[in-house]
Amino acid sequence: MIESNFLSDLISVSAESAPSAIALTQGDSSLNYGDLNTKVTQFSSVLMGCGIGRGERVAIYLEKRFECVIASFGTTAAGAVFVPINPLLKPEQVAFILRDCNVRVLVTSAERLAVIKHVLDDCHDLHHLVLTDSADQHASVHFDGESSAVAGCSLFSWRDLSQVTYRQGHRVIDIDMAAILYTSGSTGKPKGVVLSHRNLVTGAKSVASYLQNNPQDTLLAALPLSFDAGFSQLTTAFHTGARVVLLNYLLPRDVLNAMQREGVTGLTAVPPLYIQLAALEWPPSINEHLRYFANTGGRMPLETLTSLRQRAPKVRPFLMYGLTEAFRSTYLPPEEIDLRPDSIGKAIPNAEILVLREDGSSCAPDEPGELVHRGALVGMGYWNDAEKTAERYKLLASDAPGRQAGLQLPEYAVFSGDTVRKDALGFLYFIGRRDDMIKTSGYRVSPTEVEEIVYSTQLVAECIAFGVDHPTLGSAIQIIATHAIGAVSRGLNSLFLECKARMPAYMVPSGIEFVDGPLPRNPNGKIDRKLLSTEWVERNAS
Repeated sequence: MIESNFLSDLISVSAESAPSAIALTQGDSSLNYGDLNTKVTQFSSVLMGCGIGRGERVAIYLEKRFECVIASFGTTAAGAVFVPINPLLKPEQVAFILRDCNVRVLVTSAERLAVIKHVLDDCHDLHHLVLTDSADQHASVHFDGESSAVAGCSLFSWRDLSQVTYRQGHRVIDIDMAAILYTSGSTGKPKGVVLSHRNLVTGAKSVASYLQNNPQDTLLAALPLSFDAGFSQLTTAFHTGARVVLLNYLLPRDVLNAMQREGVTGLTAVPPLYIQLAALEWPPSINEHLRYFANTGGRMPLETLTSLRQRAPKVRPFLMYGLTEAFRSTYLPPEEIDLRPDSIGKAIPNAEILVLREDGSSCAPDEPGELVHRGALVGMGYWNDAEKTAERYKLLASDAPGRQAGLQLPEYAVFSGDTVRKDALGFLYFIGRRDDMIKTSGYRVSPTEVEEIVYSTQLVAECIAFGVDHPTLGSAIQIIATHAIGAVSRGLNSLFLECKARMPAYMVPSGIEFVDGPLPRNPNGKIDRKLLSTEWVERNAS
């Protein structure tokens, strides 16, 4: 069998060995590996027909559906870079991403295009639109047409995919860019994590090895495909020839129903969803076919883990830790969970996890230090952000573990910003984050990004956002603000409504408190977030 070295190879290799095996299921429709591979090649040809250059960016703004998967893998087959955009993002956030990485082609639906059209005029590098809805009024316009719903952009209809003349994609190598995944940054604007073919393919092989994925598996894609862990459901499945069920759910019960209906063998989710699932009764049949459930995106509460194991006693739980900058870092094997349920485990295959002091030296057992990830999964930095890249991707010291004195070329590693400790047996334990990021509902949210949106309402004079412990969200977002002049009469309700209109659901604050200004400052003249959050916790302690 040909080795998978590039992202699209994951599909083509499985298509060669088992073309009739089902690769994707969405609702009542399925797509086998042979047909999926054909459509990936066709989409690649569309991009080549658009004149896409090697390494140019293609954004995909869709919910989970066949076209989203085809466009992602087809983009890399053309030698371009796909940029998945969370479908929960608001138009201004979508436009920021399109501008930030100079997106050339946007794949979306007519319905979504209508919502974001007003912000696209400032996206000057955007030249082509690919619309998925065949019923759209522009569906008959081919990709080389002149008319468009957005000035300066040509249109292509998805239903014309099969009519495209085959064109060979650009030649790339495995360390070339494959994807840019955007994650919230401490500066308030999302940061684009650049991942190579090597990062994504090596990650798929690593995760599939310890989850023991195989062609008989059915994996449920419940997480957004714009998440590294969400997209990983595709890569691990395609590497092993398994099936992926795409699910856009509204209620936790929808997840259980899909698991029962589709015979799901592997589920990966974030703690807030598991907390909701643990509160429901599980159909007995789930326990008969579900082989494992894996947690990512934050620590799962012990009570939730215990409840899940009671509902599915035959199922093997995997507790994982990862960061987009290095895909996946650690996992705790199921056989260790009863011994150390609060551990994030050890390094995944083909990765090394170090715990280092500020000076770069190794910490002693149980000494807190920064988690540092080295190896083939280390990403390529943040797109167009040298300052943030330098903060997170740093050179290892010449005497760091794994480095040999005779090596002359430097090695970059990901310095996570997370404080951990390693016990005498090598198991890692998460202590806390070094920055102010808020982990809520499985998302990393920048408090500064929240504050910028709150300021844009013009209902506050000053504001600060921070995370507070929450039993189901992990952390809830709390706002402390002062009234803008003339806005006092509009009050809390107006600000809540504005936040709901301007923010994705996971970013909307759970609490807003107005106080008399000005807000306290720290010695640097900035609003003292730590002081305000500490005082808020003390006032609201039960």
